[in-house]
Amino acid sequence: MADVEAADNAAFEVTEVNRVRRVHDRGRYDRQTIYEILDAALVCHIAYVIDGQPYCTPTGFWREGDHLYWHGSSASRMIRQQARGIPVCLTVTHLDALVMARSGFHHSINYRAVMAYGHAHVISDAAEKTRLMDNFIDRIYPGRSKLIRQPNKGEFKATTMMGMEIETASGKVRDKHVADEEEDYAGVSAWSALYPVTQVLGAPQECVRQIPGLPMPGEMAVFQPGTKLDEVLTETYRATFKQP
Repeated sequence: MADVEAADNAAFEVTEVNRVRRVHDRGRYDRQTIYEILDAALVCHIAYVIDGQPYCTPTGFWREGDHLYWHGSSASRMIRQQARGIPVCLTVTHLDALVMARSGFHHSINYRAVMAYGHAHVISDAAEKTRLMDNFIDRIYPGRSKLIRQPNKGEFKATTMMGMEIETASGKVRDKHVADEEEDYAGVSAWSALYPVTQVLGAPQECVRQIPGLPMPGEMAVFQPGTKLDEVLTETYRATFKQP
């Protein structure tokens, strides 16, 4: 078991592709940090090239092991091109704070970010596609795929499920306060501060056509107004995929 856990947390090899080139000490290559950043997010941006033209598409995604998954319309230009097995770069960013310094150079933001690289592929097996469609719902709302209607033939055909093995990846994290030049602390009379930035849940607004008396599912107890979204997504990911 120890060998399996060690393999799961093994660092990605640092290469010319994933190497963090600026502010090296912010670079992260261990799977635990990279996966925590991915699993706390719901929206990613996927970069790819079509006929020499770069594109970058925002979409929902999730992770299972060393694989990332997303879906889209079967008629989508992005999906049609990615289905050919082209290389893609999937990125995620969390904005954690605004940092006001005493010089423009040292103004900054606190963030957690990941760049993951691989080749996109279509999930063509119908049973696997169905499993992944359920997992995408359950990743956000644990157990909900068992409560809702399954996709009909038209919905199933109109949806293409994509996957990507993470061939390599790197994270980058800034998590510190104002960091000015030493002479500027006393020499520059500019008010300086760090403003934390969080995205939180609001109060639920029930459907006006709700069947009377339906309770909120117990699996959604974490969905409390004021709770940080990244904490909710981390918790629902762990609940669905049985992570400690």
